[in-house]
Amino acid sequence: MSEHVDVPADHPRYESLLTRHRIEAGVDKGITSRQGLIAQGRGEAFDYLLGERTTPSADEAERVATAHLLLADHAVLSVNGNVAALAPRETVELAEATGADIEVNLFNRTEERMQAIVDHLREHGAGEVKGLNADARIPGLSHERGKVDSDGIHDADVVLVPLEDGDRAEALADMGKIELVVDLNPGSRSARSATVPIVDNIVRALPNMTEHARELADADEATLRGIVENFDAEKALDDAEREIRSGSFE
Repeated sequence: MSEHVDVPADHPRYESLLTRHRIEAGVDKGITSRQGLIAQGRGEAFDYLLGERTTPSADEAERVATAHLLLADHAVLSVNGNVAALAPRETVELAEATGADIEVNLFNRTEERMQAIVDHLREHGAGEVKGLNADARIPGLSHERGKVDSDGIHDADVVLVPLEDGDRAEALADMGKIELVVDLNPGSRSARSATVPIVDNIVRALPNMTEHARELADADEATLRGIVENFDAEKALDDAEREIRSGSFE
């Protein structure tokens, strides 16, 4: 997918415009739904107030989430259409750095979209991509997003669910999974049901997590457990809300 946009790289809104282009190109390619455009716009509003930066609190959450992935018996990175459009290579690199599986999961699910996203991820370096089997369900979800692979999300103990809808996030939490959520809205059900809410833009969060994974690659279990046990999810959400409320429109 081309990232060329007719905007100079020194434009103050260049990164934001680039992500918009990625979502638009994702719709054209058939991997992102039109509803994804709306979701992207809502997230951009929060990111604008955050100053389009990773706050210290978000970086801490990203480090904690990475420690969870490294401690997991079976970690899975869940990918929807927006994630595939915005951060396909970043998803693959995080999976490689943590040993996690990748699984495609869609609310607006069709076999064509599923295959298109699997192919798109493979074009960006992924090996096995789960999600096409859909031979298990998340309890309590009647829509298409309840379909998962039995040897993927259904079996996982730790799941990264970026840009997730609230009911599925809550359902995964009800299954007892350690749930890592990337969501720019600290008031969303997704963020509030997460074991680790990461209030950051996915295009920054995933590379940061990969960097943390490489730094922690040789850490022993006690060190990793110390990282996760000292995390306060409510404080992370409060910190993010404070940053957003104090954000500037300049």
